Parts: sequence; C-alpha cells; structure tokens
Amino acid sequence: MANNDTIKKTIIVALSLCIVCSVVVSTAAVMLKPMQVKNKELDFKRNILMAAGLMEEGKTVEELFAQIETRVVDLETGKFTEEVAPANYDQRKASKDPARSTKLEPQEDIAKIGRRENLAKVFLLTKDGDIEKVILPVKGYGLWSTLYGFIALESDLNTVVGLGFYEHGETPGLGGEVDNPKWKALWVGKEVYDGGAVAIDVIKGSAPAGDEHKIDGLSGATLTSVGVENLVRFWMGENGYAEFLTNLKNGEA
Repeated sequence: MANNDTIKKTIIVALSLCIVCSVVVSTAAVMLKPMQVKNKELDFKRNILMAAGLMEEGKTVEELFAQIETRVVDLETGKFTEEVAPANYDQRKASKDPARSTKLEPQEDIAKIGRRENLAKVFLLTKDGDIEKVILPVKGYGLWSTLYGFIALESDLNTVVGLGFYEHGETPGLGGEVDNPKWKALWVGKEVYDGGAVAIDVIKGSAPAGDEHKIDGLSGATLTSVGVENLVRFWMGENGYAEFLTNLKNGEA
C-alpha cells in the first residue's frame, strides 16, 4: 500500500487546496464587484438625499433621487460646464490629478486638502424651473482623517438644510459624533453667510440661543470640530462654491 503521509504528497495537497481556494475567492470577487459598485452608488445617493432632508419611507433611493439633477461646475468661473459628463466624472480622482486640480497655498488651504479639483459635481432640486435646494460636496481634514460629505442649502443659497458625512475615520464617541443625528440637526436653519462673508462658527461649548451662525462644538473633539468648521468655510468661500452660488442667485450660472 502506498504511503500517503509523504512530504511530497502533503505539499501537493496543500498547493492544490490553495489553488482551489484562490479560484473560489477570485471568482466571488469578480461576481460580487458589480453589486458592490451598485451599493456604493446607492449609499452615495442616499447621503445626498439625507443631507437635503429628502428621504421618505416607502420610497426607494432611486425613486427619490430621480428628482435630483446632477450638474458639473467649473470652480474657476463659477458656472456650469459641459466639459465632462456628470456620470463619467470622478471628483475625488480629479483632485489628485495635477492636470485637473489646483495646488492650494498653505494660507488658503484651511480645509487641509492640498489640491482642489477644478470641476465639481453639484446636485439640484428644482420645481417649475426654480431651485428649491442645492446639495454641494465638501471635504476636509479633521483629527485623524479626511471627512467627505455634503452640505445642502435652501433656495436662498444661504440657509442650511443639512450637513452629513459619508466617509471619515474620526474617533468613535468623540470626533465620530459628526454622525450623531442630534448634532447634525443643530446645523438645520443656520446661515452660512453674513453680509456676503462666510460666518459659520463651530464653537467650543454651547452656541447662544438664536444665533444664526454658531453651532455647538463636539464634546471632547475640539480638533474635529475645528476641521468641520474649516472645511465648511473653505467650500463656501472664494476657493470653493461662493462664486457659483452668486452666479446661481443672479441667474448667471
């Protein structure tokens, strides 16, 4: 009888098992990738809807998102552009490409993003040709990570409808409280601008009652709070969407 306990046979069995497992894992990854991409797109759309306060029970994300128009804006001119199709434009990749982004000087890079993409996607809710809400992508560095999210504005292009982040690596229970619905609710109704200047201020402690621009800071997460304030100030300022919002208000976008 042949001896099945030889080193050679053991190695052959181990290698065969590794090959079979590799094939199974690779096949599963390829088959699941379309589903993963689809789920990522749905999550992205869900966060846009949540920032704009448009989620409704009994309706799917796709049904609700159908009312949103996606456009691309040239941040240099503050006007819509047809240079790229929204569906084919990857804003995050563009921000890392020197040919499609602008290097920021340290004094203007309060959001600590290094480079700002030249084109940005924006999301519009309109009714009878009039803008009801505008949802804008924002990003900036907190304590441990870059936070990616959206800020939504009312038709006056000043009043905040909502702010939310779909990706970050802040400390759970501290900076991670940017995801807390109670804290996000504090942003609703606040005003971004005061006399044309960005006035949003995330303060340490509790904001005075009735103040239109101040928001409570996150307890125990001062640097994350400062990071959120800075990223909002950057993207609402002259290096972000300020010129676009002015053009949109004047019907010149």
